[in-house]
Amino acid sequence: MRPPSMPELPEVETTRRGLAPHLEGRRVTTVTLRRPDLRWPIPEAVCVRLPGQRIEAVERRAKYLLLRTAAGSAVWHLGMSGVMRVLPADTPVAVHDHVEVGLDDGRLLRFTDPRRFGSLLWQPVGETHALLAGLGPEPLSDAFTGDTLFAASRGRKAAVKPFLMDQAVVVGVGNIYAAEALFEAGIRPTTPAGRVTRERYQRLAAAVKRILGCAIERGGTTLRDFLNPDGLPGYFEQELFVYGREGEACRVCASALKSLRLGQRATVWCPRCQR
Repeated sequence: MRPPSMPELPEVETTRRGLAPHLEGRRVTTVTLRRPDLRWPIPEAVCVRLPGQRIEAVERRAKYLLLRTAAGSAVWHLGMSGVMRVLPADTPVAVHDHVEVGLDDGRLLRFTDPRRFGSLLWQPVGETHALLAGLGPEPLSDAFTGDTLFAASRGRKAAVKPFLMDQAVVVGVGNIYAAEALFEAGIRPTTPAGRVTRERYQRLAAAVKRILGCAIERGGTTLRDFLNPDGLPGYFEQELFVYGREGEACRVCASALKSLRLGQRATVWCPRCQR
């Protein structure tokens, strides 16, 4: 299995924070699948093991959401268009409403995914799903530092931007936030990872933490009502310094921003601010 792309970590954390107060402590009464698969087939264990269980926590690992119970965890990925909402049980069903989890308070958790790039999988107690195995530290945790980046980068000839986006190095730093963090740290994205100094990695780690933290907090403060059938999470809207601004003037030095494809992703940087 190859994990799907999008959304980025702040959007997933925003969704987790919005759902947790409505799901934690609730008991699952039913699981309804309106199709047997999304990106991948939905395991039978989801329908067999989840009903009757109390949702102990709504957790996030990288860009995955986990509904943890005593029997195991339902592992969700939003894909590129997935939305999870808590709704009244009598909310009409739309064409792209693929999964429903009934709750003991009469409401339901509904997963809507027009493009079907999302996924619903199962992780038994005491096991780590293959998609979660081998992941690096969470970027906002104490385990992620400039020193860990420096140690992981030694001998790496790959450019620093795809290195930073490597989920085995650190999880959840997608294209937007990698580009913005490298700009804030003053590091050109094409620089070989092994040539970046410890001091510059310390600046980069701090930039990653600040930018992701800011994105999460702004997403949380603009979060719309998850109980509204038409409600969507309020994702972070930020003034981007480089991402998506090819050819425009740098907001710091006014130089024209440059762009290329790096690791099959569009990459924009400032030739003056980033060395």
